[in-house]
Amino acid sequence: MTLWLTGDPDADRLLDEDPFALLVGMLLDQQYPMEAAFSGPAKLVDRMGGLDPAAIAHADPEEFVALCSTPPAVHRYPGSMAARIQAVARAVVDDYDGDVTRIWTDGDPDGATVLKRLKALPGFGDQKARIFVALLGKQRGVQPTGWRAAAGAYGEEGSRRSIADVTDATSLAEVRATKKAAKAAARPS
Repeated sequence: MTLWLTGDPDADRLLDEDPFALLVGMLLDQQYPMEAAFSGPAKLVDRMGGLDPAAIAHADPEEFVALCSTPPAVHRYPGSMAARIQAVARAVVDDYDGDVTRIWTDGDPDGATVLKRLKALPGFGDQKARIFVALLGKQRGVQPTGWRAAAGAYGEEGSRRSIADVTDATSLAEVRATKKAAKAAARPS
């Protein structure tokens, strides 16, 4: 299945072909529209000529912030997100020899182990890690034993809770409606 996360065929193709791009898109998915967040890696590729974790990890921090801030910015908060992108790239380089897929392949891990590894990455809290496990399972075919349990509610079949459930413009609208309803329900009456 080809990913449809941004609505832009080139940006989606990058996410489909490059697991590190997908991880960076997930990192950027906060306080920013989902499809804009997942378009961030394509902006980096355009500006850097590639998306090599080692090149990002070792880039001059000030230059990388400038690169992320250039309009259109990679994120609403380009400075703080540039630092997070570099921190994730460093973790991928240091812990997985630059191969992000090792997060979900090294040692034939179960879903709980993949979740634990994702939560150890800078900028990946429990919710973001669970959503990424669901995204891997639902749309990338990465389904280690117990992946749905590790993903929690985000792993439920047919749910419309997160980017893991976005496959077209209609499902994007359904996920947005679910998020809006959840926010409304959480507001004090």
